[in-house]
Amino acid sequence: MINIIVCGADGRMGRSIINIAKADPEIKITGAVEIDSSPAVGTGNPVITKISDLDKIVNPGDILVDFTVASNTVNVLKTAVKKNAKMVIGTTGLSDGQKEEIEKASKTIPVVFSPNMSVGINILIDLVEELAKKIPNYEVEVVEFHHNKKKDAPSGTAVRLAEAVAKGLGRNLKEQAVYGRHGLSPERTKEEIGIHAVRCGDIVGDHTVYFAGLGERIEITHRAHSRENLASGAVKACRWLENQKPGLYDMRDVLGLK
Repeated sequence: MINIIVCGADGRMGRSIINIAKADPEIKITGAVEIDSSPAVGTGNPVITKISDLDKIVNPGDILVDFTVASNTVNVLKTAVKKNAKMVIGTTGLSDGQKEEIEKASKTIPVVFSPNMSVGINILIDLVEELAKKIPNYEVEVVEFHHNKKKDAPSGTAVRLAEAVAKGLGRNLKEQAVYGRHGLSPERTKEEIGIHAVRCGDIVGDHTVYFAGLGERIEITHRAHSRENLASGAVKACRWLENQKPGLYDMRDVLGLK
């Protein structure tokens, strides 16, 4: 049996992960936590406990599943290392320093870290990298749509797609990324990669990568109809992680795409 603890248990993703995990005969939810001030503490099945009590419920070999916020994820990561547990991280909006902390922790414990755990998105990442290699003279823009409650922009998935494009083109995304445009600016360069965020309604997540050349364009789009595909991917990552050695992995490892 694979024991998991869901962090952010009362959030959109947390609730979806718990529902998917409950239906999986290989998974046992041994804990669910939320911030101490959450009205959900003391409710639910499993009963949600305070994040400050996480140390008390984690055992060696447990898998902590975290889709929360960057600062909380880093604290959960420290507990995982301390308790010799494992982690599946889907949190986005992490700084370079926080990502370095994840990489450092992965030398001690196994970690799956991915901004999007759906099968379709991870196949799309491969596709856009290969397409970029085939049409290096086309201009590339990434546009993402999410619900009006999403806090980070652009989405981690949009950045990951842009990274795949940059890799295919042999470019440095940090040097060539342009995040939205406003007012007068110099003419678009051939090297830049545009990344744009839209926030409205209850959109789960739409991502489109545009490759535009003279007289034509190619659009590759992924639309998430619900969070179940992301939650299912997180549970799949838990099953895969159970037998892995310390290291930093992503969903392409889980799905055998590498």
